[in-house]
Amino acid sequence: MKDEGAKMKNIYISGSLAYDRIMDFPGRFSDHILPDKIHILNVCFTVNGMVEKYGGTAGNIAYSLGLLKEDPCVIASIGKDYERYFDWLKENGISFEHIKIVPSEFTAGAYITTDRADNQITGFNPGAMRHETDYGFEGADPQKAVVLIAPGNLADMMNYARKSREKGLRYICDPGQSLTLWDGAGLREWIAGSFILISNDYELELIMKMTGLDIKALSGMTEHLVTTLGEKGSVIRSRGAETFIPPAKAGDVVDPTGAGDAYRAGLVKGLSLGMDMVNAAKMGAVAAVYAIEHYGTQEHRYTYEEFMERYKTNFGAFA
Repeated sequence: MKDEGAKMKNIYISGSLAYDRIMDFPGRFSDHILPDKIHILNVCFTVNGMVEKYGGTAGNIAYSLGLLKEDPCVIASIGKDYERYFDWLKENGISFEHIKIVPSEFTAGAYITTDRADNQITGFNPGAMRHETDYGFEGADPQKAVVLIAPGNLADMMNYARKSREKGLRYICDPGQSLTLWDGAGLREWIAGSFILISNDYELELIMKMTGLDIKALSGMTEHLVTTLGEKGSVIRSRGAETFIPPAKAGDVVDPTGAGDAYRAGLVKGLSLGMDMVNAAKMGAVAAVYAIEHYGTQEHRYTYEEFMERYKTNFGAFA
């Protein structure tokens, strides 16, 4: 196993960078929507205010990897309003060298309004994410590199899987919220030959429906099928063998948003240390609980030593 504190230059995270603008509506949406007039819907919700958080799949995963003493290569596009996001990345020791700036666009943005009943209405502007990044993976070491392809520009997602296969790089398929953009044939091609396919249980059902493949056939297309189950833990299916990973113990659960991205960061960190899939998934479980204990996807903080102590408290010494 490698030195746990050593930074690794062979982690590549492809995905999105976004500003999350979060608003609270003091009432209930249902009190202002007339069911018999839904065909001519025209409503305005006056909110209490707005807070802006740093988000996006690549940003969220890279943030947690930074806490875990890794220095990932972030592959994403960002708009003309990039400066404060770059300042944030710099503050957290994350390189933005390979992030593409698109001066004609704003950075992708999610506008999320939540009412008193926790119902949400979200508007999403992909902005700069519409533009491909076209990274080449020059110099990537097939023996060490891990490429995580998270939801982002669809062409990038397809191209980076192809390039990974061509260069013999281990790549992780993480379709997430991009599933609505795929067709079945493209999704099957993307997954085939991957190192890991990771999704939550709902997304897994969608993947099977879209590809026409059952669990057994889907598992045969990837070395490891990882399914997260929220507060119930996760499942690792590896060439016929199935292992349940219990969740790590959480303190106060404040906001589940971002737990999945944190899990992925912990999983990749475990792989970078040379762990097997089971122990790497346990790293993911510990990373996830830090995220849910804070409001926002990049608000949690811990030292590497605190993280490893929490790992040992939950799962004991490395097996």
